[in-house]
Amino acid sequence: MRRNPHAIFATITASTLLLGGFAAATAQAAPAKVESLYAPSALVLTVARGEDPMTATVERAVTLACAPTAEGTHPDPAAACKELAAVQGKFAELAAGPSNRTCTRQWDPVVVTAHGVWQGKPVQFSTTYGNACEMAGSMNDNAVFAF
Repeated sequence: MRRNPHAIFATITASTLLLGGFAAATAQAAPAKVESLYAPSALVLTVARGEDPMTATVERAVTLACAPTAEGTHPDPAAACKELAAVQGKFAELAAGPSNRTCTRQWDPVVVTAHGVWQGKPVQFSTTYGNACEMAGSMNDNAVFAF
């Protein structure tokens, strides 16, 4: 009996491809590993000098993650996360309410920004204040931008 080396090679190659295809299909069918039951919450907060958030000079920046625990480079992540949770991540509502602070009318604009994800939803927030005193008064000295 004579063996055909081309037929043997073709059989081995086909078997390898077939078994490799099953292995690849099995690997792709594996369920994704869930690391947390909470939606991701990770933010970068900045305080910058200037009128426009795109061109302002960043003076301070911190990271803030609120799920599953409060952490990041923010000096008080637990308080900041608690305040954000109280307003459901709506940064504009942090400034709601009257300010009791008396500030000068000096024009030295300050921009605060927040970018990232809050409870699984994208966040892009920025607002400009006339000066740092106005910003602190408007934010009612809350912890989110106190860094």
